[in-house]
Amino acid sequence: MPTKKKRPKRKAAKPPPERVRRAGKRPGSGHPPVIRAPGPLQYKVVELSTVDEGSLERTLNEWVPKGWNLDGVQFAMREASKRPAMAFVFFTREGTAAEHDLEEARGRLMRLSETGSPTAELMADHAHAHEKRTGPGQRPPISAYERLAQLAGMDEPEALEKGLTLEPEE
Repeated sequence: MPTKKKRPKRKAAKPPPERVRRAGKRPGSGHPPVIRAPGPLQYKVVELSTVDEGSLERTLNEWVPKGWNLDGVQFAMREASKRPAMAFVFFTREGTAAEHDLEEARGRLMRLSETGSPTAELMADHAHAHEKRTGPGQRPPISAYERLAQLAGMDEPEALEKGLTLEPEE
């Protein structure tokens, strides 16, 4: 069995050879770095529930012409799949954040407190339409959990546990 030759050790007095970097070899090395003057930045986050080439491309083509600069993309992965479940696309641009109109926000909250939320109105309309279809005296629709319990043959669904109660040891 042949033995390997030992490499000669470098002498401490002799420095290592200098590396020569050539322009254009690394990606992005042909562009000068963007140097910004320190100032306030606005941030925009776009959530994509369908992650594919087309949705990412549409998002970039929509926001970059409006003056937003791509800052990064963060993918949310599923455990059982290599495909991302969601993506968050981050944009920035120079400028101060938009001022919030406090009076308009207070007015909107007052209108919602008087009339109710749009979601509550939709649910009330849905319940009213269901009562018209089924007639008065019919049972209201049950939750999906209760229906699954019925299908499983359970008389009553188990109550959901809110938390664990620990008793002190004696």
